[in-house]
Amino acid sequence: MKIHASLLLAALLCACGDSESSGGGGEGATGGRGGAGAGASNGGSSDGGTSDGGGAPTDLDDLLARLRADRDATLLDESYVHGWPVAVEEGLVVVSTDPTLSSFGGDFSEWAPVALTADEGFSWGLLPAEPAQRYKLADGAGTFAADPWARAYAYDDFGEISLVPGPEAHLERFFEVGAGASSLEPRTVRVWLPEGRVTHVLFVHDGQNLFDPEAIWGGWRLDESAPAGMMLVGIDNTAARMDEYTQVPDDIGEVVGGLGDEYAALVEEVVRPLVADQYGEPAVVGTMGSSLGGLISLHIGLTYPDRYDFIASLSGTLGWGSIGAHTGETLIERYEAAGLQPFTVYLDSGGDGPCADTDGDGIQDDGDGSDNYCETVQMRDVLAADGWVFDETLFHWHEPGAEHNEQAWADRVFRPLGIFAAM
Repeated sequence: MKIHASLLLAALLCACGDSESSGGGGEGATGGRGGAGAGASNGGSSDGGTSDGGGAPTDLDDLLARLRADRDATLLDESYVHGWPVAVEEGLVVVSTDPTLSSFGGDFSEWAPVALTADEGFSWGLLPAEPAQRYKLADGAGTFAADPWARAYAYDDFGEISLVPGPEAHLERFFEVGAGASSLEPRTVRVWLPEGRVTHVLFVHDGQNLFDPEAIWGGWRLDESAPAGMMLVGIDNTAARMDEYTQVPDDIGEVVGGLGDEYAALVEEVVRPLVADQYGEPAVVGTMGSSLGGLISLHIGLTYPDRYDFIASLSGTLGWGSIGAHTGETLIERYEAAGLQPFTVYLDSGGDGPCADTDGDGIQDDGDGSDNYCETVQMRDVLAADGWVFDETLFHWHEPGAEHNEQAWADRVFRPLGIFAAM
């Protein structure tokens, strides 16, 4: 398979926004997070809205003592066990580790800054124990900044804003996911929680580009397209994206890739149990991505065929494994060999043909601006020959001329979301 350098560069750069790291940067006393023993639900529906917050309030004096003894580990531990701001009998504890952010304000103060209490390596304050309120940290000049440790958050005209969640739909996040539980780098996982009952959950790759309006190309705006009852789990990429999102090594001027099995295991054995432990897992489960994220979604489906109901690939880089020397291990070839699987597949692309196998390796070649159109059509035809049924278990959409970027995917992501919601 021949591929142009500009298309390779797009595959490398698309969906590679900066990954958010936790404010304290520490791993925490308990090491890695998530995993098969994390208390995954055995299916059914969940109530949505928010996580359970860890039950009874914590003791304020004990929390402050633990922060003084090991600030970063306590910040990370509490971000999982209770979520910041942490509930105590006196209210909700907000912590700042930035000495320039020495006050906070929000709905509770009509956005007038209120001084935090200085402590040993941090400062802290108390929010009233009321749901559905917004707040931020502030510096001495009254300039506000989002709380980097807040579990619940949203975006408004001024950027990220921290939340004490109510029943309304909102975002939540977990830091350093996979630390100590996977050979891969830990990452942030972001969860869109719809209002009311959750009936579907979709695990989506390149998580930092899904909800943030300041993400590359404006991001996916996925929350704007989310159907009712659908929980969306965004899994951030790392600097090793090209390794983690590919099923075999390939030569693109240098040999890269091949950690797809490890990434699939991270999603299955760490991320899914974490999400199920916090929110429950509904009966209908899918995974979705674009470019290399589409490739790894299809790889996850073939690796765990009985664990996913729906796989979506938008502009998937489906010729991976034949860019350099032909390996015979492209996902087009793997799916052809595996035959019909028990999940529904959605494929799409922009771009256009003509398509031809100019190097005779059996994989259709895509040129500049094709948005992986030819590979996607070839995969569609392989699946149809394997026994997938159009408009029942196989869906294909071509958006003529659409480019290979987040704006284009955002404009058409309602299609796979709608198909998944109807399952």
